[in-house]
Amino acid sequence: MTQRIIIDTDPGIDDAMAILFAFRSPELKVEGLTSIFGNVSAERGARNALTLCQLAGVSVPVAQGAAVPVEMAPRPHSDYVHGSDGFGNIDWPQADGDIDSRSAAQFIVDTVHAHPNEVTLIALGPLTNLALALELDPGIAGLVKEVVLMGGAVHETGNVSPVAEANVINDPHAADRVFGANWPVTMIGLDVTHQVLLKTAVLARIEAANPEQGGFLNKAAQHYFDFYRGALGIDGCYFHDAATVAYVLDPSLFGCRHGRIRVATEGLALGQTMMAPEGRDFPTPGWENRPLIKIAFEVDDVRVLKLFEQRLSGTDA
Repeated sequence: MTQRIIIDTDPGIDDAMAILFAFRSPELKVEGLTSIFGNVSAERGARNALTLCQLAGVSVPVAQGAAVPVEMAPRPHSDYVHGSDGFGNIDWPQADGDIDSRSAAQFIVDTVHAHPNEVTLIALGPLTNLALALELDPGIAGLVKEVVLMGGAVHETGNVSPVAEANVINDPHAADRVFGANWPVTMIGLDVTHQVLLKTAVLARIEAANPEQGGFLNKAAQHYFDFYRGALGIDGCYFHDAATVAYVLDPSLFGCRHGRIRVATEGLALGQTMMAPEGRDFPTPGWENRPLIKIAFEVDDVRVLKLFEQRLSGTDA
């Protein structure tokens, strides 16, 4: 049975990997892409999303989302990681096309109501659009099949501060609302994405098998690889956003535990995702009435990377 998904995204090189991965997976029906600030502006993100649709040869709605966080001032875009264009400064031609007239939040609400209990929201950037959709219509929490998000870190060191992951720190207030809503959430955070290393040779093989899409990804990823090489001394990049698609395709690839998540919204720990494990009660206030969510801690990196390469290469080998 085909799964309906909306991808909320700030593309972004690793977002591009995830989106093309989803488009090339017949089990998934992408109902639309919604853009959010983060790696690039929300406006640039919407244009990049249209470009990825054109590259994949598909036509789905693209709705532009929030330009700033719900409460705090925006942080700078991470162009040192993804390039000022989001695609590694490769001067890829932008696609023509119309942006949906609805806001991202309205598009999410409308699509969820059109397909109750069938739509999975895959969130690859800050969680502002999801928080705004809940504000617009709190009832969607009971109509969404699942929220699968790339963000956060429980035990792993953060990638923006020692305790904070990029998507969450970009709008910690929105993240705390999303983790506190009464809908099924699975968090694919740095605890697992740092266990999966996408090596440069994999994208080279994908390009050989799929010159158009693979060529784009391999060319764009060189900027990303350079960042990881310089920052961490590794040959490749961590498998962040595309891990969410792998989870939706095959949850057995991941080992999860349940817990309650709060997000620090001020101070030195801004953006920290803190977990109260299932079955533990604490005398400190702030954890009561928070829903249990699934947090991924284990991953079969070999199978995840094999699935990604197969889909992007168009092979079963």
